[in-house]
Amino acid sequence: MKLNPERMANVEEKVRHHRNPKGGIITMPFIFSNEVCDKLAVVGFNANMITYLTTQLHMPLSRAANTLTNFGGTSSLTPLIGAFIADSYAGRFWTITVASLVYVLGMTILTLSASLPQLHPPPCHRHICKEASAWQIWILYLALLLEAVGSGGIRPCVVAFGADQFDETDPRQSSRIWKYFNWYYFVMGASVLVAVTVLVYVQDNVGWGWGLGIPSVLMFLSVVALAFGYPLFRKMEPAGSPFTRLLQVSVAALRKRKLEVPVAAAAESPEEDPRLLYENEELDASISVGGKLMHTSSMRFLDKAAILTEEDNPKAPNLWRLSTVHRVEELKSLIRMGPIWAAGILLITAYAQQNTFSLQQARAMDRHLTASFEIPPGSMTMFTMTAMLLTIAFYDRVFVPVARRFTGLDRGITFLHRMGIGLGISVLATLVAGFVEVKRKQSSMPISAFWLVPQYVLHGMAEAFMSIGHLEFFYNQAPESMRSTAAALFWTAISIGNYTSTLLVTLVHKLSNWLPDDNLNEGKLEYFYWVITSLQVLNLIYYLFCTKIYTFKPIQVHEPKEDGVDGACCPDLILF
Repeated sequence: MKLNPERMANVEEKVRHHRNPKGGIITMPFIFSNEVCDKLAVVGFNANMITYLTTQLHMPLSRAANTLTNFGGTSSLTPLIGAFIADSYAGRFWTITVASLVYVLGMTILTLSASLPQLHPPPCHRHICKEASAWQIWILYLALLLEAVGSGGIRPCVVAFGADQFDETDPRQSSRIWKYFNWYYFVMGASVLVAVTVLVYVQDNVGWGWGLGIPSVLMFLSVVALAFGYPLFRKMEPAGSPFTRLLQVSVAALRKRKLEVPVAAAAESPEEDPRLLYENEELDASISVGGKLMHTSSMRFLDKAAILTEEDNPKAPNLWRLSTVHRVEELKSLIRMGPIWAAGILLITAYAQQNTFSLQQARAMDRHLTASFEIPPGSMTMFTMTAMLLTIAFYDRVFVPVARRFTGLDRGITFLHRMGIGLGISVLATLVAGFVEVKRKQSSMPISAFWLVPQYVLHGMAEAFMSIGHLEFFYNQAPESMRSTAAALFWTAISIGNYTSTLLVTLVHKLSNWLPDDNLNEGKLEYFYWVITSLQVLNLIYYLFCTKIYTFKPIQVHEPKEDGVDGACCPDLILF
C-alpha cells in the first residue's frame, strides 16, 4: 500500500506525537513489586484454601472443592468487566489501583472471619465437627466476592500495563516485549513459590489470623509500590468502549446484509477498493496509533459494515450503519482468536486438581522431610512453581538461542508452537497422576508424598509453555486498543476451566463412587484423572487443527528509521 507525501507527513507527525519518553526498563521494579505483593496475597490464601474450608469451616470435601473452583472461576471471569473499564474509561493504571484497594477490603474481612471466634465454627470435639452456619458462610462469600471484584481489575491490566512500558514502534524496545512476558511470569512464579511455602506454613502452624493478615498487609503495600512509580509510567489513554465498537460493526453489517461484498478488496490487493471506507482520521486516531489493521478476505460478511452507500457520510458516519475497515478488522481479529482461546480451557481444568484432589492425596501420604518436620499439603505446589521457574529460565537462556539458529525467529519459536508444547506436557501430567494414585492405594502403608512430584513438575512445565504462550498470543494478536480486553480473555479461559472442573467433579460425584467425600481410598480418583487425560488428548488434536487454519493479523505500522534526517519516518508493512 502506497502513501502520498501528504499522508506520509501526517503519519510522521502522529508517530512523533504519540512517542512517549516515559516507560522502559526503569518502570519494571515498581510493576513487579506490585505483582509480587499481589501474588503473595492471592496465592497465600488460595493455595491452602481447601484446607481452610475443610478444617476450619468443616465443609465436605466435594463441596469445598466446588467452592474453590467456583471462586477461581468467578475471579477469572470478572477481568472482562475490569478490562472494559480500563479500555473504555479509567485506563489501566487507575483500574489496577482501585481494584487493589477493593481486594484489600476483601482480605481484611477474610482475616477477621478467621480471627474472631464468632465468625467461624468451633474446633472439632472428639471427631464431632459442626459445619459453619449460613451467615458464617455468607461472610466468607462476601470476602471472596470482593476479592473476585478486585482480581477483575488487577489481572487483565497488570500484564498489559507492563507491556505498555515498551514502545512497539521503537526497534530498541519492541524486541523486549516478548521477553517481558517471561520476566513477568518468572516474578509471578517466584512470588507464588514463597506463598505456598512460607505463608502456607504460617497458616498451618501459627494460625489463620496471621496467615491471612500478612497477605492483607502485602496487598496494601502493592498499591504503595504502584503509587511510587506513577511519575515514570507510560500510560495509554482509554480509547472508548471496545465492546461498543464491536457491536456497532455487527449491527452495521446486519443492516447492510443485502448488499454485495466487494471481492477485490483484501490485504493481498495493492489497491484500496473505493466502495469501502478504509479510514477516518477522527474515528480511528485513538485506536490505531500502533498501526492500522489491513483488510483481509476472511469473514467477508462483516465487510458489509464498511460499504459506502449514498445514505452514508464518510466524514461523519453513523457508526451503527458504517464502520471503517480498521474497526471491522478488530472484530475479525477477536473472532479468529476464539478457537485458540478455547483450547486453553482444559489445561486449566487439569491444573485445578492440584489445589483440590492432588492436595488431598498429599494429605493422605507421608510428607515428612525429617522426623519432626513435614511439608504442609498446600506447600506441595512449590514443586510446580519451582519447575515452572526453571523451565522459564531454561527456555529463555538455552531453548530460544538454540531454536533461533534453526527457525531464524527472534523468539525462537512462535507462541502457537509454545502453546502446543504446553498442552502436550499437560496430557502427561494427568496421565502420570492417575498411575501415582494407583500406586498410593496399592501400598499397605502411607507412601512418600514425593511420588506426587512428577505430576506437579509436569504441570509447572506445561504452564511455563502454555500460559506464557497464551499471554503472548493475546497481546500480539489483539488490536492495540483492546489489549486489556485480550488479557481478560486469558483469565476468562482460566475461569471457564475452573467451572469445567466444577462440572466434571459434580457429574462424576453424582454418577459414580470415584470421588468420595471422606476417604480417597474408597474411591477411584485415578479414573477421574484419566478422564481428564482423554479430554486433553482430544483438545490437543483440536488445537493442532486450529493452528493449521489460523490467520495472523495483518497490520501496517510506520516505524521511524534513520535515513539521515532526524525524525524521518517511512511506512513498513508488518504481518505479525
